[in-house]
Amino acid sequence: MRPLFITFEGGEGTGKSTQVQILAHWLTGQNRSCITTREPGGTGSGEAVRSLLVTGEPDRWTANAEALLNYAARDMHLDRLIRPALTRGDCVISDRFMDSTRAYQHYAGRCSKSLIDSLEREIVAGTRPNLTLIFDLDPALGLVRAKARGGVVEDRFERKGLAFHHLLRDGFLEIAREEPDRCKVIDASGTVEDIAAAIAHHVGVLLHG
Repeated sequence: MRPLFITFEGGEGTGKSTQVQILAHWLTGQNRSCITTREPGGTGSGEAVRSLLVTGEPDRWTANAEALLNYAARDMHLDRLIRPALTRGDCVISDRFMDSTRAYQHYAGRCSKSLIDSLEREIVAGTRPNLTLIFDLDPALGLVRAKARGGVVEDRFERKGLAFHHLLRDGFLEIAREEPDRCKVIDASGTVEDIAAAIAHHVGVLLHG
């Protein structure tokens, strides 16, 4: 069985993290070895970079600086976790990956597309997801959900304002339009069960298609 690299993308409060765990359990039931991870993060150094990116004032970093920090963490993530797992034949499910940098830093943050394309080409290279599930939700509702989560304060991007989050949503949908074979849009306004069923359908096609 070939290894699979599946990424979950979307704005704030779309419920990705819950569905990552549901999918991992479902894949285990399909007799697939599976690991879950997240970005920024996935390694000790990646988690250190995460704390720089998701805390502090909204204007703490420029969009260019955010892109560079994300790719520093992503390089380690790929080298230390993702590529070794895929080499072993595992399925890797990541809560965010390269499309988040495209959406957050380019479409919403106005970082140079050429910079992001160059980083993606050099660092991601051939390790691209087999399937990307893009969770789509009204940004206003997503921000309410995100605020209700409580817990550790990682709300720097949530505080960038509603206009930013509308640009973010448009960016993710544009990515889905550009790469329809890889990217599937998930209606994140449904029930947990409905969303899980839609995800299982798309992953089942990938497994058995």
